[in-house]
Amino acid sequence: MSVASSGTSAEASGAGRAVRTVILCWTTVLLEGYDLVVLGAIIPTLLKTRHLGMTAGDATTIATLSLVGVAVGALLAGPLADRLGRRPLLIASVVEFSVFTLLVPSAGSVAVFAALRLAAGVGLGACMPVSLTMTAERLPAERRARAGTLTMTGYHTGAVITSLLALWVSGDWQVLFYVLGAAGLAVAAVQWFLLPESAAFLRARAASGSPRVPFTELLRPAYLRAGVGVWVASFMGLLLVYGLNTWLPKLMNDAGYPVPTAVTQLLVLNAGGVAGLVLGGFVADRRGIKPTTLGWFAGSAVLLACLGVRMDSDLLLGTVVFLTGVFVFSAQVLVYAYVTHFYPAAVRGTALGSASGIGRAGSLVGPSVTGALVTAGIGHPWGFCFFAAVAVCAVLAVLTLPGRPPGRGAEDGPGA
Repeated sequence: MSVASSGTSAEASGAGRAVRTVILCWTTVLLEGYDLVVLGAIIPTLLKTRHLGMTAGDATTIATLSLVGVAVGALLAGPLADRLGRRPLLIASVVEFSVFTLLVPSAGSVAVFAALRLAAGVGLGACMPVSLTMTAERLPAERRARAGTLTMTGYHTGAVITSLLALWVSGDWQVLFYVLGAAGLAVAAVQWFLLPESAAFLRARAASGSPRVPFTELLRPAYLRAGVGVWVASFMGLLLVYGLNTWLPKLMNDAGYPVPTAVTQLLVLNAGGVAGLVLGGFVADRRGIKPTTLGWFAGSAVLLACLGVRMDSDLLLGTVVFLTGVFVFSAQVLVYAYVTHFYPAAVRGTALGSASGIGRAGSLVGPSVTGALVTAGIGHPWGFCFFAAVAVCAVLAVLTLPGRPPGRGAEDGPGA
């Protein structure tokens, strides 16, 4: 075999591994999007039927504990991914959250329901940062914004699937959990046989001689300014994502829209999220991640404020909700894209895990504050006013981010 043909064969093999990585990571993020929207889709049904005697306060507690688990999983995922490897951690996480998800419908009390959601959240929290890290490390640096945003289309695809299934199964909400758990175990089995380890991780570990990456590495002067800005922006972005996905149907219902219309708007919101991710990644790779993120959060603030106004036209409402999804969800993912571009491979998993984990505090605040507003009977319009103010805070945080990453080591090439 000639040298040229050997090179061609190696390139084809590398391209095949990259495609498998992207598809399997995208599918994992799809499962997470499905899971994290499922509770918001069924809350109106759970409260209407008084399942297990559930109240609005119980629903808020369950949503909050679910996100506590996700935050814990995300914080643990980064250092473990940089220490043990991306592949084993991702597969173990998918299995863990799938098993506990299958058990949710069998819960005999609100407390057990909440505990199972908490446990599932720990596995779930690791999936997104590890998936985004693996995808980014398979592509050149100049395409990492699109790598992140295209991978995250899986999240909103999963959310759209949940919304459609929720409309189809109606009161049989248990089916949503059985489908997710079974699909997750199937995905983990495929990952076991087909998902390769990140080449960038293997090079970084070989170059450093040790897989240990302490969190304090992120506090070095070269990274501290970016870290603080990313943590705050991620907090604000995740507050918006989870607050809207958890409570949008209820906020719409409180505004006077019928329940079918309110649930449909959750689908429209996430359909906009998919479109926005494709557009946002393309624009960010051409115009720069930081300025695009600024523009996206600013657009989010304007659109969220508009949702505080009752709209009589279904077309106008659907258009505003769709555009809100376009800007809100891709703005948050562009924060992650900034992380994968700014940090080198040796600390990328830890950096992305910290952005996701610390930012998850926002995912707790969003549903909690919105739930309190709903319980007080002022979810509309004040819920949307609150979200608009949060988007403005995100704009201020992104303004503090450094425009250029520090120097790269040789280990940080695109995954082969």
